[in-house]
Amino acid sequence: MDKELDEFDVDIPRCMHCGACVGSCPVNAIYLNEVVLEFNDDCTMCMRCIKVCPVGAIKIAGEK
Repeated sequence: MDKELDEFDVDIPRCMHCGACVGSCPVNAIYLNEVVLEFNDDCTMCMRCIKVCPVGAIKIAGEK
């Protein structure tokens, strides 16, 4: 994958902190730090977190 981890945008006010993205990550690369989602270096950019988010709070940077 050519994309880097900082290419995720999380809409913090929109995020419900439901944990769907955290639970969907096959490599446990997502965690909640207070109210902010963070991705560690284990992320494989599989995009499952984007697909399971019920409110569309996670996007690839630059997407509308």
